[in-house]
Amino acid sequence: MKRDTKEKQISALDRMFKENDSYFLLDYERMTVAQAVELRKTLRRNSYAFKVVKNRLALRALGSSLPAELGKTFKKTTAIAFAASKPVELAKMVREFSSKNKILAVKGGVIEGQAFPGSRFEEICRLSSREELLSKVGFFVAYPLTRFLRTWQAPLNQCGVLLSQLKNKKIALEV
Repeated sequence: MKRDTKEKQISALDRMFKENDSYFLLDYERMTVAQAVELRKTLRRNSYAFKVVKNRLALRALGSSLPAELGKTFKKTTAIAFAASKPVELAKMVREFSSKNKILAVKGGVIEGQAFPGSRFEEICRLSSREELLSKVGFFVAYPLTRFLRTWQAPLNQCGVLLSQLKNKKIALEV
């Protein structure tokens, strides 16, 4: 491969690493071309990217931003699945494809700037999506406030009922 071609690939990879704060390093050793095309299409439909890379070029593109834990994972065949947003969704898609075809192995990755080894991939797949987590936090914040307001509302309701009964009693006495 010529030097200028390598430089173009390094700059393209560098741009992808900067645009996407989450990515998974995959071992695609037994994957056929048809399976790679299928995975690429599936990921592209969901706004993700899949790229087969040369290890040295990927290491050059990452440069000093390479997490120390991931330096050892750039061995043998390596492909990278990129996510600009919703990395847990990407992890679930990769796991589903991998379990369906029995081919991909996750070497490691980075989620929103935090590196993780491949052994923790299943934990990431079990996480809820960001929206689900935010809704749970919102519920847990709002629930005590709702209970507090209901507690304050009960005496006011009782006071209203009492005043209504006094009014009815006064009307009954006047008649």
